Amino acid sequence: MTNTQLTWLRRNLFSTWYNSLLTVVCLVLLFWVVRGVLIWATTQAQWAVIQVNLRLFLVGRFPQALYWRVWIVLAIASTLGALTWGVFSGKQQLRRRRFALFALISGVILVVLPLDFISRLWLLLIAVLLFASFWIGGRFAKVIALWLSLLWLLSFPIILWLIGGGFGLQSVSTNLWNGLLLTLLMAAVSIVLSFPIGVLLALGRTSNLPAVRWFCILYIEVVRGVPLIGILFLAQVMLPLFLSADVRLDRVLRAIAGLVLFSAAYMAENVRGGLQAIPRGQIEAAKALGLNTPLVVILIVLPQALRAVIPAIVGQFIGLFKDTSLLSLVGLVELTGISRSILAQPQFLGRYAEVYLFVGLIYWVFCYSMSLASRRLERRLNN
Repeated sequence: MTNTQLTWLRRNLFSTWYNSLLTVVCLVLLFWVVRGVLIWATTQAQWAVIQVNLRLFLVGRFPQALYWRVWIVLAIASTLGALTWGVFSGKQQLRRRRFALFALISGVILVVLPLDFISRLWLLLIAVLLFASFWIGGRFAKVIALWLSLLWLLSFPIILWLIGGGFGLQSVSTNLWNGLLLTLLMAAVSIVLSFPIGVLLALGRTSNLPAVRWFCILYIEVVRGVPLIGILFLAQVMLPLFLSADVRLDRVLRAIAGLVLFSAAYMAENVRGGLQAIPRGQIEAAKALGLNTPLVVILIVLPQALRAVIPAIVGQFIGLFKDTSLLSLVGLVELTGISRSILAQPQFLGRYAEVYLFVGLIYWVFCYSMSLASRRLERRLNN
């Protein structure tokens, strides 16, 4: 231990007698908790419930003969994710991150070795795509950055086509979209749709047109005053009443509508905070240069406003991703819903700790990834 580290410990943890006492007590409690968790995880926990039901956790009742479509979707999303990571990674740390990413891929492959041979081959292919995409993204960052948003937009309908079928592929009922697959689809669709709606509501709330402004204010305040579960039930029960008898919306579409309507109201308030942070002088200067109002908003106001509220926007996305767990209350078997089905199996009754720890780990991985991407984006935009 270096002198600098010893100085830091002495200054922050052992500066006085009561700080030293608190440090020792906290260390003892931490040791006691970690020791208990390790003993339980290695001697008492029955992790077979995860291994046996891994497919149910990930894809639910999706037809096993069509798993290749899910693997292609995972390959597309992983490739674009690694490409984006490579684009937004700094050149100075690019090499170190390449090795870190490769080590992470290797660790994931080792963890899932009990899967069948075909699954191993798919995972190996995805690992190669991850490494290659990350390298390409870092090497040609300036060129790829211009097309990155378009690539994500084009991949979106392709992914939905592969999962749902149609247009030459066998259709898969949404009743078979379960587990993590449904959670990710619902979160991704809701995020993509609620963001532009929220921006429009924020602009409408600051509009000079009274009808537009008061409509946006009424919508935002009403939706924010109702809990999400209420919005979901209203979308499931009331939305079909506003449609003709010939039009029948699927339960998944109704749930997406509820999530989008709810999230857009909160997104609007986050964006409005960024709009209020823009100095009035910039708007007046842009108009003095001859720009009309739409160009001022698109070129001057919105870019700065969105950059200022990136943490709030990503926080809203994370909250929306976690809120998908409420879909099990309206009959959709997402990740937490499939967990209840697994816990109902006779051989795994009472295995709540193992199942919900695994589910919690999945949620944490995705939420932390979004938080990490947010910090990278902030750092890149501030340079």
